[in-house]
Amino acid sequence: MLGIGDAAKKMKDKVKQAAMKKMLEKQMKQLSPQQRTVIMEMLQKNPEFFENIAKEIEQEVKAGKNQMAAAMYVMKKHQAEMQKMMMGSAGVNPKAGNRSLQ
Repeated sequence: MLGIGDAAKKMKDKVKQAAMKKMLEKQMKQLSPQQRTVIMEMLQKNPEFFENIAKEIEQEVKAGKNQMAAAMYVMKKHQAEMQKMMMGSAGVNPKAGNRSLQ
C-alpha cells in the first residue's frame, strides 16, 4: 500500500514531467512532428538521463559558460548515449550499425 509520502512523490513526478513536456514543446517548435515524437518518447523512457543533463548544464553555467556553450558541451559529452536512445525510439537496431541493405 502506498503511503502519503509515496503518493506525494508520484504527484510531484507527474507535475515535473508535465512541466518538462511543456517546456520541450515550446523549444521544439521548429522540429518536424516525427522528430518531436522521438524526443518525447526518449524523455518518457529515460527522464533521469535528461534530468542529469539539465543538472550538468546548470553546473557549467554556474562555472562561467554561457547557456548555449554549456548545452553544447554537455550534449556532445552524452552524444553516443543519445544516439543509441534515438535509434531505439526510431525502431532501428543500434547494434546493426550502418550496414547497407543488399
